[in-house]
Amino acid sequence: MARTNKVLIIYTGGTIGMGQNPTTKALEPLDFNHLRLNVPELKYVETDIDTYQFDPPIDSSDMTPELWGKLVEIISQNYDCYDGFVVLHGTDTMAYTASALSYMLENLTKPVILTGSQLPIGQIRTDGKENLVTSIELAAACDEEGNAIVPEVCIYFNGKLLRGNRSTKQNADGFNAFNSFNFPALCDVGVNIVYQKHLILKPDLTKPMIPHTKLDCNVIVFSLFPGIQENIIRGMLDIDALKGIVMRSYGSGNAPTQEWLMQLLRKATERGVTIVNISQCVTGQVEMNRYDTGYQLKDAGVISGLDSTVEAAATKLMYLQARYDDPETIRKMMNISLAGEITN
Repeated sequence: MARTNKVLIIYTGGTIGMGQNPTTKALEPLDFNHLRLNVPELKYVETDIDTYQFDPPIDSSDMTPELWGKLVEIISQNYDCYDGFVVLHGTDTMAYTASALSYMLENLTKPVILTGSQLPIGQIRTDGKENLVTSIELAAACDEEGNAIVPEVCIYFNGKLLRGNRSTKQNADGFNAFNSFNFPALCDVGVNIVYQKHLILKPDLTKPMIPHTKLDCNVIVFSLFPGIQENIIRGMLDIDALKGIVMRSYGSGNAPTQEWLMQLLRKATERGVTIVNISQCVTGQVEMNRYDTGYQLKDAGVISGLDSTVEAAATKLMYLQARYDDPETIRKMMNISLAGEITN
């Protein structure tokens, strides 16, 4: 595919484009022109830049699967016109968006870099300028053959390029807002940009990118904790529309051994609900054969989420449920890496 020497910036909203309301002093979205005025460095970037703005811009807390579909449509419709895409996004749900897009953009061959900032771009100490300018460079970067160096959905923040579906927001205040606890950074950005090319996904360049815009959101996420009540869990698992559960368990995938819990989980799996076991620990993976408590979950039909993040597991369930009707197919696919989200 021929190079265009162009990058498309898609501004969804978020702190990076916020200004301060003079009356309430609260942060609220500004017009996208605000970014251009505050980042004169953009004129020195060695690629052409076009922009697309959500109207109105949204706080990332208001991000929805329908808007993920809109992002996929924007990228798909402009796919041949640009070398890469930069999505400006609020930090609170950025890891969910990055995870969802990694599945919805099947066989992605171009970079889709999500970034934002912890301080508005108009403030003196903002982290937004570096995040934005470097994200554009990463989205435009190609090898000697003209192919994208990082053909993945990624999050760039604070000098680290992370695989999007491996990322989690770790800090509400610091500039190091994101981390990828179970997978190394794809590149480190300092004086030089150092790519870890052996870690980067290698798509089939002979096949087209296939966009998917539909998700089935009949999914819940819940955490186990000492004192969890049977009647509450029963009420949740008996919801007719429920198709998928991300269950955050202890340690390497352990759960209380109460018979009522195992019976409820078994009953849910028998009626076709996919229950994915994710550790509450930020590092490590679920190994349900290590302890008896984990083995009982496996016996009840619960499947291991391996080293997936909650964000990656929840959005993967939404994606698979929209594509497949058979629960066994969904369970099988949950243990297959579709976009580098788990370590097989």
